[in-house]
Amino acid sequence: MSAPTPRTHRGRPPRTTRRELEVIAMRLFAEHGFDEITVERIAAEAGVSERTFFRYFPSKAEVLWDQFDNEVQDLRAAFAAVPDDEPMMAAVRRIVVAANRYRAEDIPELRTRMRLLSAVPALSAGAGAHYDAWERAVGEFAARRLGTGPDELVPLAVGRTTLAAARAAYDAWIDRGDADLTVYLDRALRALERGFAPDVPAGAGQPAGLDRTGNGV
Repeated sequence: MSAPTPRTHRGRPPRTTRRELEVIAMRLFAEHGFDEITVERIAAEAGVSERTFFRYFPSKAEVLWDQFDNEVQDLRAAFAAVPDDEPMMAAVRRIVVAANRYRAEDIPELRTRMRLLSAVPALSAGAGAHYDAWERAVGEFAARRLGTGPDELVPLAVGRTTLAAARAAYDAWIDRGDADLTVYLDRALRALERGFAPDVPAGAGQPAGLDRTGNGV
């Protein structure tokens, strides 16, 4: 008796993953532009149905926000483990910088992602919920440190100013492309940490007998 003919199955190939769909979508966005690419095109390139795509992402825009949303979860986990004796804003800087360390081979995709998020109106319009979650992760940590609720003024201010400083670093990194993203983030967040006062090296440009605040020592 001859062997039975293997059955074929339509739909998602067993090895198709969320990350594989993301990589395909990012390549298509980079090559053709975000607005020119449809979910149907992404699914076809991946060899899956549109229904399979929507199991992973509610829209093509969410492909671009996926890594950003993962960063929010990383921030929350890291803030939960901050030692009690680490200064609040030093911890914020350390954790945000650490969450944005990327392998060299991932940098081109990251640049593409950040350029699209800042340049495509449809993506900018939907950014609010994602940025709100990011700044709330920072603000909730600040609230725990300050012993207040996360909706109090100062925790809100900490979350929002940290996000603003980080976005400035992202923009500078995209425009210049001359250093690692973490260099820009560390510089911006250090400035925020010291209240944007000039970064004067210890002992430089100060009269003898004064500390950096101008008080006697």
